[in-house]
Amino acid sequence: MRAAVSIGLTGTTDPGTIRALAPRIERLGFSALWLNDVPGGDSLAGLRVVASATEALRLATGVIPLDRRPADTLDLARLPAERTTIGIGSGAARHPIALVRDGIATVRRATDAAIVVGALGPRMRRLAAEQADGVLFNWLTPAAATEAMSELHDAAAGRTVRGVLYVRTIAEPAARAALEREADRYAAVPSYAANFERLGVRPIDTTISAAADLAAFDVVDEVVLRAVTPTGSLAELEHFVEEAARWRQGAA
Repeated sequence: MRAAVSIGLTGTTDPGTIRALAPRIERLGFSALWLNDVPGGDSLAGLRVVASATEALRLATGVIPLDRRPADTLDLARLPAERTTIGIGSGAARHPIALVRDGIATVRRATDAAIVVGALGPRMRRLAAEQADGVLFNWLTPAAATEAMSELHDAAAGRTVRGVLYVRTIAEPAARAALEREADRYAAVPSYAANFERLGVRPIDTTISAAADLAAFDVVDEVVLRAVTPTGSLAELEHFVEEAARWRQGAA
């Protein structure tokens, strides 16, 4: 498989679970561990746990919404820049492009870590192509991801910019209900609902539940398998990463 394959966890995952799981993710050969940033969950704090428990595994945040966490307040201490990717986005800001443009500059001054931008629309993707190190795509089918990557490369005009795709994934039938709840939740968010309508897809159509689904997403530079399990327990997440590693090997 050409695309790097990484694991994604919610930012509210218990630090003890992260500490126990991260070495297994590294040992199984995944590229990175991504932690999304949500109220009640600090992705940067979680990544410091990952950094202390691993040697070479890349560390990455999902989109940190700068309307909720301004760029100049982000605590980037004890995150090895050569292993770290910081994801930023506008959240629900009234002036999203300006906020993210300034955010990129602020994070650049604070760290040499890579910066990716969460971008649904063409203007934000163009900004990322011109000033960031990559785009973090979300909720795309393989066909939509192919089109998005083409547009990204055109906008980059020769700059090296990576396309990373966050994909909600289950590895057991018992997790299907949790996956459907996640899809329904995003379908109710106006910005995502408009994007799904524009693409002519349902959220559930963008998810992964089998090895063949993973192979179909080999159109981006990195696929982040956002683990969805019945309860989020350590045992379930261990099973998820083991199964995902078998999928990755089969797609190679």
